[in-house]
Amino acid sequence: MFLLVFLQVINSQIPEGFVRLRDIDNTILQDMRYAQYHNFVGRPIRGYLAEECILTIEAAKQLSQNQQMAMALGYRIKVWDCYRPQKAVDDFYQWSLNNDTTMQKEFYPDEQKDLLFDHGYIAKKSGHSRGSTVDLTLVPFYPNQQENYQPGDQLIPCYLNHRFKDNTIDMGTGFDCFDVKSHTYCGDLTFEQRNNRDTLLQVMLNFSNYIDEWWHFTLINEPYKTIYFDFDIQN
Repeated sequence: MFLLVFLQVINSQIPEGFVRLRDIDNTILQDMRYAQYHNFVGRPIRGYLAEECILTIEAAKQLSQNQQMAMALGYRIKVWDCYRPQKAVDDFYQWSLNNDTTMQKEFYPDEQKDLLFDHGYIAKKSGHSRGSTVDLTLVPFYPNQQENYQPGDQLIPCYLNHRFKDNTIDMGTGFDCFDVKSHTYCGDLTFEQRNNRDTLLQVMLNFSNYIDEWWHFTLINEPYKTIYFDFDIQN
C-alpha cells in the first residue's frame, strides 16, 4: 500500500530531504512548464506556485554530476518538471473529466482526451511526487533563445519538424508529446534524433528511463520509494 504524505509548508520552507536544484547546480537550465501556460492543460497546475525545480537531495546531487557529463559533451541539461505535488496529479485527473481540449493540437493531436489515462500518458499516482523523478532534455552548451509562448498562439503538433522551437537538440518530439513517437526506442526517427536520444541516455547515469517518454528519468536509488508528497512548489 502506498503512503500519501501531506505536508504543511510555511513561507518558503521545503521539507527536510529536499532541495532547490538551483542551490545545488545553477548551471542546469529550468523551463518549468507546469507553472506556465505552455503545457497540455493550458494553464498553471495546482501546487505550482513558482517556476522552481525541487528534488530530493540525492536526485539533485546526482543530476549535478550528470550535468558535468553533459557539459563535457558540449551540452547542458534543461529540466521541464521535477518534484510534482500530489494535488497537481489530482488536477490532471479533474481536467481529464472536462471538455477542455485547448491544447490538443500540440500535445495530443492524435489521441482522444478521455483515453489519455487509459493509454498511460497520465496516471493518478506519479513518480514525480516522490521527489526523485525529473523530465529533462539536452540543449547546446550555448543555447539559442527559445520561442516565447503566449496563450492563444498557433499550436503545431508536437511530433512535426516545425513544432514549437524550445531550443533543445532534436529529440523527434517536444516535451509531453502524447504520441508513440515519444517512446524512447521509437523506430520512426532520423539518425540525428536517434543519436540525440542515445546521448541523453548516456548522460543520465544512475537514473532509469521510462521507455514511453524519452524525457522521463527516475533516480535508481531514490530515497522515498513509496511516499507521495503534496507540499506546494514555492520560491
